Amino acid sequence: MKKTIIFATLISSVGIMAQNKITYPKTKKIDHKDVYFNTEVIDAYHWLEDDRSAETESWVKAENVVTYNYLDQIPFRKNIKTRMEKLWNYEKISAPFVEGKYTYFYKNNGLQNQSVLFRKDASGKEEVFLDPNTFSKDGTTSLAGTNFTQDGSLVAYQISEAGSDWRKVIVLNAVTKEKIGETIVDVKFSGISWYKNEGFYYSSYDKPTGSELSAKTDQHKLYYHKLGTAQSEDKVVFGADIKRRYVGGGVTEDNRYLVITAANATSSNELYLVDLTKPKFEVQILVNNMFHDYDVIDNRGSKLYVTTNNNAPNKKLMIIDANKPELTNWVDVIPETENVLSISTGGGFIFANYMKDAISVVKQYNYDGALISEVKLPGIGTASGFGGKKEEKILYYTFTNYTTPSSVYSFDVKSGKSSVYEKPKVDFNSDEYESKQVFYTSKDGTKIPMIITHKKGLKLNGKNPTILYGYGGFNISLTPAFSIANAVWLENGGVYVVANLRGGGEYGKKWHDAGTQLKKQNVFDDFIVAAEYLIAQKYTSSQYLAIKGGSNGGLLVGATMLQRPDLFKVALPAVGVLDMLRYHTFTAGAGWAYDYGTAEQSEEMFNYIKNYSPVHNVKKIEYPATLVTTGDHDDRVVPAHSFKFAAELQEKQQGTNPVLIRIDVNAGHGAGKSTEAIINEQVDIQAFTLFNMGIKSVK
Repeated sequence: MKKTIIFATLISSVGIMAQNKITYPKTKKIDHKDVYFNTEVIDAYHWLEDDRSAETESWVKAENVVTYNYLDQIPFRKNIKTRMEKLWNYEKISAPFVEGKYTYFYKNNGLQNQSVLFRKDASGKEEVFLDPNTFSKDGTTSLAGTNFTQDGSLVAYQISEAGSDWRKVIVLNAVTKEKIGETIVDVKFSGISWYKNEGFYYSSYDKPTGSELSAKTDQHKLYYHKLGTAQSEDKVVFGADIKRRYVGGGVTEDNRYLVITAANATSSNELYLVDLTKPKFEVQILVNNMFHDYDVIDNRGSKLYVTTNNNAPNKKLMIIDANKPELTNWVDVIPETENVLSISTGGGFIFANYMKDAISVVKQYNYDGALISEVKLPGIGTASGFGGKKEEKILYYTFTNYTTPSSVYSFDVKSGKSSVYEKPKVDFNSDEYESKQVFYTSKDGTKIPMIITHKKGLKLNGKNPTILYGYGGFNISLTPAFSIANAVWLENGGVYVVANLRGGGEYGKKWHDAGTQLKKQNVFDDFIVAAEYLIAQKYTSSQYLAIKGGSNGGLLVGATMLQRPDLFKVALPAVGVLDMLRYHTFTAGAGWAYDYGTAEQSEEMFNYIKNYSPVHNVKKIEYPATLVTTGDHDDRVVPAHSFKFAAELQEKQQGTNPVLIRIDVNAGHGAGKSTEAIINEQVDIQAFTLFNMGIKSVK
């Protein structure tokens, strides 16, 4: 009887909503033009870049009213939320880590907005150490990282307010939990690295003029804060004289060296070293160019263990001796292989986590580069962890895939045996679902891997609701991972597909570079052909296919929905980089030029970017049903990208497919978002998607 009511209500609502074209808020247009190489580009919605103005705030409210009025009419939206909350409501416990006399771990009892940091002593007695749920009434202030001193007696923790990348740092006596000194403010894109128990290094920019959420931040600096002194006395130790967009500093475990990285883009960096045992603070140059990536992962005396893609596109591990740093003296420890390498260290060993077609393969080595053994993983999927101090004999790692909730395993470094440490109890039967990896041929003949997940026994009839997800940028790899939201999608008969597009890091630097700058169209082509493959194989059809992606993936969705509007029923661009002519003028966006290029660097690049920039390519045709999502405090990819794109779509959309924008208030790019906010957003995305595919009922 219940299903019949849902069905009838849905048909009624579909009829009403399809027949009545949505009345969108009136978005004013202004006479603003930018000139690039003697070409005028109209930017009629330029005023929406002022994210703190009363006029923009009114526009946000008006858009949200229209969006939520639409979403409120979807009859099975409550059903999805009920199931999402029930499935989400299980205890989640992180891998433990030892600091001083305590073992720390994060725990969420199910639906807590933020996970709580617990600790237990040698007797096993547990207590709450930090509870971010008490940081703010609405759950929008999150714990953004903790860094302990080597002996575990002090901790510096960062907090993020409303999802902003600007952070505050608070120092505690880790034993008594008493606050030490003043709160350090205006920290951004920074770790915290202690030098003994005396102080720590951190990075930040000068506060920009104008809106701190959108104004350009272009000169990163490394500071040293000495405990017991005011932040105003903190010294800039690197970055004051030469402008670098990204500067980081980390002290080696033995407190001997400060390692400094400096970069102007998200790929390739310089490498510097300071010997902290010497009385004078002198910066030694190890690498003085930005042609490759270098990451110091450990040291033994003067020997620095460094991962790099210099002459090794898939990365290798090598030694640079600080006493003999010349290139001719560099020594390979773990040579490059056909699979991409990442490194962790713990228990006196090196763990090489290889990515083979986006799947983890982990091998244990000693510090001389001799293979000890391959770690036997619980299955095919993603393993991460294996980190710890040199003296630890038991390390921990997590394992997951698209059908298996993340579980924690302990690993004995001597025997090489893994044991289940913490396995969650989730109301989801993984045995009913399967994942299959396929390889399809893109437009230029390149083979692209893709993983398709669905219920066993799926009928290939072209009528399965399908979400195709992609990213394709910044050397970021999409590896198998369980998602509660995706589990709900699968339970409702949905197919979830992840394509490992060029621009990502799945096959190293060559794969990354093949999707950057004047080759960016490769990424869009890879995504389009993925959709065509799913349709040709009858997993789905254009009527039942949605595309989804966030940040750089939001650009992916925006560009492909404009290039092939006929191919998709639903488009879901989240926190997307959508104004490609101006992205580098906001916050730290200029650092993305390695991937995108900029409109100013050459006329050829300007024309190339303009031809795919989503904001500049909306035409008066019918586009898929579109739900743009963003946060009003996003200072990574400022919401103006999404605002302008939504305004263009609403002005020019033909037909009855809705084009809506859902704007989270007091939310940023995604990190630290409360459980409640995540659930609400995912419910709205799935309800919107299924509704516009004509699905009649859900569980």
